[in-house]
Amino acid sequence: MAVGFHITAAILMLAFAIVYASDPSPLQDFCVAIGDADADANVFVNGKICKDPKVVKPEDFFFQGLNKPGSLSNPLGSNVTQVNVNQIPGLNTLGISLARIDFAPYGLNPPHTHPRATEILVVLEGTLLVGFVTSNPAMNMKNRLFTKVLNPGDVFVFPQGLIHFQFNNGKTNAVAIASLSSQNPGVITIANAVFGSDPPISPAVLTKAFQVDNNVIKYLQSQFWWDNNYP
Repeated sequence: MAVGFHITAAILMLAFAIVYASDPSPLQDFCVAIGDADADANVFVNGKICKDPKVVKPEDFFFQGLNKPGSLSNPLGSNVTQVNVNQIPGLNTLGISLARIDFAPYGLNPPHTHPRATEILVVLEGTLLVGFVTSNPAMNMKNRLFTKVLNPGDVFVFPQGLIHFQFNNGKTNAVAIASLSSQNPGVITIANAVFGSDPPISPAVLTKAFQVDNNVIKYLQSQFWWDNNYP
């Protein structure tokens, strides 16, 4: 009986710890992040040092230029202009950021994931084919794809941590705005991470994982994997 009680208590303690494992809520009006060059202080909140509130300026909460389209000259035909804590220091601890995504005709924001944020996207111009894939299901079941064609004014949600993509399947440029539930959502582009890491993942690992010939893996690792995310 006592053993069962201790096991139950341990499980409850673990669950409680997991619930509070996310970024803490701010306990002050703001915590404006300062750059690494100014890192003389030693108090960190969410990985950033707080600027003295007495020297905080309106510019710490300001960003301009999101009305300007990003360059679409890369092979992906897309450009993600990020607006997170690295661009607006005042976002630190506030749990929100956004991005403008520009697409050339048939441009792609390739399969990727945000490890720290849910994303909600609204299309402003053009038509986008979007989708996300669920996490691994039970044995002998396949990951499920949720996909939709979006037109101007349409909104779609990509749950935190799930692989997702946006593809311009139209003949004109497209523009979307995404809001994310973290001031620093992070991004992992699947192909870049798997085939373009430094140092590279062993071909023995990838040939086994993807069940393809070693030459296919070496070919993929030899490619230049573009990053379409820009500050």
